[in-house]
Amino acid sequence: MLFDRVKPLDAILATAEKKSLHRSLGAFQLTMLGIGAVIGTGIFVLTAEAAQKAGPGMMISFVIAGLVCAFAALCYAEMASMVPVSGSAYTYSYAVMGELIAWMVGWALILEYAVAAGAVSVGWSGYVVGLVENAFSIDIPDTWVLGPFDGGLVNLPAMFIAGVVTWLLVIGTRESATVNAILVTIKVAALTLFIVLAVPVMNMEQFEPFSPLGFGGIGAAAASIFFAYVGFDAVSTAAEETKNPQRNMPIGLIGSLAICTIFYLLVAAGVIGAPGVSSQPVMDAAGVIGLEPGSRELAAQCAARAAEGMKDVVCSKEALAFTLREIGWPQIGNLIGLAAGLALPSVILMMMFGQTRIFFVMSRDGLLPEAFSRIHPKFNTPHVITILTGIFVALFAAFFPVGQLANISNSGTLFAFAAVSIAVMVIRRTDPGRHRPFRTPALMFTAPVAIAGCLYLFYKLDVKSQILFLIWAAIGLVVYFVYSRSRSHVGRGHIEVHEDDADAPPTSVPPIN
Repeated sequence: MLFDRVKPLDAILATAEKKSLHRSLGAFQLTMLGIGAVIGTGIFVLTAEAAQKAGPGMMISFVIAGLVCAFAALCYAEMASMVPVSGSAYTYSYAVMGELIAWMVGWALILEYAVAAGAVSVGWSGYVVGLVENAFSIDIPDTWVLGPFDGGLVNLPAMFIAGVVTWLLVIGTRESATVNAILVTIKVAALTLFIVLAVPVMNMEQFEPFSPLGFGGIGAAAASIFFAYVGFDAVSTAAEETKNPQRNMPIGLIGSLAICTIFYLLVAAGVIGAPGVSSQPVMDAAGVIGLEPGSRELAAQCAARAAEGMKDVVCSKEALAFTLREIGWPQIGNLIGLAAGLALPSVILMMMFGQTRIFFVMSRDGLLPEAFSRIHPKFNTPHVITILTGIFVALFAAFFPVGQLANISNSGTLFAFAAVSIAVMVIRRTDPGRHRPFRTPALMFTAPVAIAGCLYLFYKLDVKSQILFLIWAAIGLVVYFVYSRSRSHVGRGHIEVHEDDADAPPTSVPPIN
């Protein structure tokens, strides 16, 4: 049965109920938390990818992606308020829809976090390489700083930063709240400075044609830009610490997404309107080359346009810094590159941290090998799975382009968000009396819109990303039925609560065959 092997919600919550958190967060604090979590990676890295697909129409793409995130976030918030424990969408699905769905969600989250970390690593490489080349007037061969799909051989800087972050995670280094606040300030200040310098000199002729590929291009760009909003769920998970969550959670969620969307629109306007800089998709006689991000054909077209003296945001690996240099602010452009170089590694760290912890929770549930939840005796970290994750992230970053990695990551994220939206509707029927610190408003409208939005954005991803996701899902089903189902702790009748209390007693239930 689809909904068999449900992990009892009471067992999951046993420890969390012993350790209630102080409700201290108001609407303002939640909004600032969301802004800090959202602004960063996508806007620094994917602006050129969006222009490649939609041209100036990418401004509408930001709005579409933000709206889908808003509806999904409202659904996510109800589950997070009911199940304020680790595991994210995987744990929610396990408690509501059973082990098979939970496995598929966890499997999709693995794809989301690891591939996203690779995408940010490639984005970091683009900014750092551009900074070094412009600050020191040197030309680094593309062979060693671009993957094979971008016209190079291997992206060594991206591999390097992935390796450094892996080492930090193994030895247990985490960001402090102070360091994180500084990095958030750097990101916001860099984008604000870009807006102040670029928007006033916009050339409105640059916005024509506004949508060279029609709404299809805008939708495709929205599917990629969705990556720029990943992180908003950090607000949802703070439900247990929120004062008056029924009022403050929607304000924090919608407020942070609205502010971030305004930031994104202003940045996009500055990029598009930069005098003498093209933001139109790369085309040839047969149509649009730019719809396949990172393709060899696109690399060749960009090289040809550069040879003709064309200044092209679409072909840039550091769109914001590139734009400022081209409009007469080279040193400020270098500062933007430096800001990205400083801020993006923290994003890689948090994504890889999330990846290893999902693996860790699934291993504890018996769905993955026990070795994955092995703890290092000195550093007290899950070193085995951290190192394994780091190897895969480094390989992704070394050989694949940022746009393709972002799209693949988005496919996993969209699946997980759709599953959570379904779970909220299911648990409203199966357990209507359970206490909900936050209830999704107009659920029977909000959840279906969130699901439809996720399906639409998945549909607008490039075919390669869709196929890779389906292949990944098929592999996941094989692993589950060949290995995981027979070793599941729930299937064997043993449910252990591990969350924060090592002394929490195991809860036993009859085995499920």
